[in-house]
Amino acid sequence: MASLSLSIIVVLVLAAFLPSIIYMVIVKNTERRRREPTILVFVAFLRGATLSVIIAIFIELILIYLVFDLDMLRASDLFGSDPIIQTLILACIIAPVTEEATKALGIIPSITRAHEIEDGIVYGAAVGLGFAATENLFYETSAYIEGGLALWAGTTILRTISSALLHASASSVTGYGLTARRFTGSSWLPYYLIAVVLHGIFNLAASAGPLLESSWGDSGYLFGLVAAIVIAAGAFSWSRRKIRSIEHTGRLT
Repeated sequence: MASLSLSIIVVLVLAAFLPSIIYMVIVKNTERRRREPTILVFVAFLRGATLSVIIAIFIELILIYLVFDLDMLRASDLFGSDPIIQTLILACIIAPVTEEATKALGIIPSITRAHEIEDGIVYGAAVGLGFAATENLFYETSAYIEGGLALWAGTTILRTISSALLHASASSVTGYGLTARRFTGSSWLPYYLIAVVLHGIFNLAASAGPLLESSWGDSGYLFGLVAAIVIAAGAFSWSRRKIRSIEHTGRLT
């Protein structure tokens, strides 16, 4: 097991947070007119990196205990005790529902600052990227401790081009729904549900390896990984296109 020195900790933190900050700047600068103040976007990023993550961990631990340890929902009767199925329940249901809700909590304080509907996309992406940065720090640090530099580098690259983009994109959908609610009175719930489904599909793809291994072998892992990256990158691209589309059509409030 690799040890953690101060210099290594600094590298781990930078590797987890810097890509998310760069993505945040890219989304923010997608707006051509009346860009949101950098300080406000960064505050949203920090809420995602702290408040949203802490609440998500707390709720997920409770749900895991209720569903699997207490068997409150009799998950074993419905799905059996296969650890792969339990992992999928956690990854594709519990995590998306919980994390998109806690990220929404991080977005809400910024909505009062929004002066255009597309600002919700910017703030939503910022919160999601803050969440992703902290989550990546956990996973990447664990990878370094368990497998050293090689495993850390691979994990960092993969999570930078997949999970970070997914969190930004999913919460940007919720953010858009929250600003739409403020300016038009429409419900934000459908947008939250879209974010949950998007997150769940991404996690399903990322977790598909064990399910496909029996028939596809190692190719199943590769297929799931590529699918997850395509989903995340495509959703991130949608977020930026949506900002440009709203500005181009003059759909401003």
